[in-house]
Amino acid sequence: MSAAAAESGDIQAIVDRGFGSLRAARYLLLRVINPAAARAWLRGLTVTSLANARSHRVSRVDQIAFTAAGLRTLGFAPDSVPGFAPEFLDGMAGDERRSHRLGDAGENAPQYWDWGAGEKEPHVLLILLSTEEAIEALETQIVSALPAAGCTLLALNRSNTRVGHEPFGFADGVSQPALDWEGTLHPGGVRDRIYRNRLAMGEVLLGYPNEYGFVADHTAKGIGRNGSYLVYRQLEQDVRGFWQWLAQAAGPDGAGVLAERMVGRTMDGAPLDGLPETPVEGTQDRDNSFTFAADPDGIACPIGAHVRRANPRSSDDPQGRRGFFRDLLSSAGLKGTAIHDAVAAARFHRIVRRGRSYGPAMSPGEAMAAGEDAPLEPSGIHFICLNANLARQFEFVQGAWISSHNFAGLSGESDPLLGHRKPVNGGMATDAFSHVDRQGCPRLIGGLPRFVTVKGGAYFFLPGLKGLAAILAD
Repeated sequence: MSAAAAESGDIQAIVDRGFGSLRAARYLLLRVINPAAARAWLRGLTVTSLANARSHRVSRVDQIAFTAAGLRTLGFAPDSVPGFAPEFLDGMAGDERRSHRLGDAGENAPQYWDWGAGEKEPHVLLILLSTEEAIEALETQIVSALPAAGCTLLALNRSNTRVGHEPFGFADGVSQPALDWEGTLHPGGVRDRIYRNRLAMGEVLLGYPNEYGFVADHTAKGIGRNGSYLVYRQLEQDVRGFWQWLAQAAGPDGAGVLAERMVGRTMDGAPLDGLPETPVEGTQDRDNSFTFAADPDGIACPIGAHVRRANPRSSDDPQGRRGFFRDLLSSAGLKGTAIHDAVAAARFHRIVRRGRSYGPAMSPGEAMAAGEDAPLEPSGIHFICLNANLARQFEFVQGAWISSHNFAGLSGESDPLLGHRKPVNGGMATDAFSHVDRQGCPRLIGGLPRFVTVKGGAYFFLPGLKGLAAILAD
């Protein structure tokens, strides 16, 4: 048994699973006003461990995480404890340069967020997962306890019950890395020349070997091991604007086809036509048994499509494994082209996603038919991910792949779904999307509007249960 598997009783359960069978979720963002009362109240909550979740079917899951500001307020000074990531200590909205790298510009800038910046920065994130029948009573119970618990409610974010789909109508959460709980990976060998979906535990949990074969830094005082950094971003989606723009750009009959090109998957989550089925270590389903190795020029799946940016499925060697001598030639840079080697190996930049959507569901047809004056309840995604290295994982994916207008040699394009569309570098546009249509003709579409707006965000530390006890100790 590996160390991570043996210590499942010290790991918060959300690290391993999203609990899709518990269809209701609440994300309570709290500010601490009485540290002693807050510590006592938080100690009284029963946090679900991975061992709990593995031993029996749970009907309620509670998980707790803290911002750096929250740790300071609770009396646990993270700045004086070696090992905490500087990105965590700064906070997601704590540095203008970080906001620029993350694409938090224009209407996505922290100054416009509903929560996450300045006096609206949360201290504690309490995640409640339960059944549709029980969640309202649990929400009432927690909220009513907050005044005596020394906390105020900054935001109460609810999910909808449509687990597995996001508001634009696409299947969501289709691709996730398989964590190496068994401890079978030995990164750095020839198997890394091909893309794999199995990920070293140290990419998610502090205190374990990562994809470099090193143990990621974890904090002293016993709170780091079995902890993880949790990223939470509330992303509001303009469903009506998305589908009406597509209908205008491609016609009502072609809107779905163009949407699938922009996303990089079909609406039900399948790979696009032209991507052959390929065995991938760590996955067995057809929806994830493919790479982009046979499509280096983006004919089947556009280079700038959302899913290709979020996970290019690249290996350490863009040539893959081709035998001893060809591997040597590729390692020496004597095979392949520079443009096909423009994307970093994916295994160093994977994240584990645990988010849920919110707001009402609307079909593409309903969205295209909705009038401009029709009142629409906001919808979007509570994007939550876990990683052990904020800079190398989440911030790299968000900054170098999602937001970058130069991803994989492209120019003037950011993510077709998540891009903020603001000009950069003295006026260069970022509102284009290039692809090859079904007739094999190259197309370049300009003037993409912004479809997603950031409404809030923060970096949290999700401790192991022993670390949680140390943080909350008197």
